[in-house]
Amino acid sequence: MRIAISGKSGCGNTTVSTMLAERLGYKLVNYTFRQMAEEEGVSFEEFCKKAEKDYNIDRRLDAKMVELAMQEENSVLGSRLAIWNMNDADLKVYLLASDEERARRIHKREGGSFEKKLEETRARDARDSARYKKIYGINNADTSFADIVIDTEGKTPDEIVSIILGEIEKKRAAK
Repeated sequence: MRIAISGKSGCGNTTVSTMLAERLGYKLVNYTFRQMAEEEGVSFEEFCKKAEKDYNIDRRLDAKMVELAMQEENSVLGSRLAIWNMNDADLKVYLLASDEERARRIHKREGGSFEKKLEETRARDARDSARYKKIYGINNADTSFADIVIDTEGKTPDEIVSIILGEIEKKRAAK
């Protein structure tokens, strides 16, 4: 089974994808801009600015992730656009949370000023959404591509993983 998990920054994509893959014993595919920036030896912010001008960065990242996920019989692909790019996913999950909650989580992870993180989160969302629209024609606010949409606010990662495992069981029972 191949599972695609998407959501904006701070929704828990990486945490939930990692935990789900571990629980299922599946291959995790979660290659990110952050990792690409580290590999190129530039700051994450600098790399994001570069990606706004060079759409091939997104295309390379997304193609590589889908290719890696499809090489496995069982995989969990966690990325901003996984549910849109992985057409053959058996289960497409979209995680969501308010701007404030996502900024709070990012602030907890990275430190700094909460107000600054909220501003950065909103700005990044706007840039990402515009870029996805230009590159792929995707409206990443349209979650109709998802089999299940989970509001992550007030839920622990374990609770979210349990909800997804329940959906997997329903899919398996329907076959």
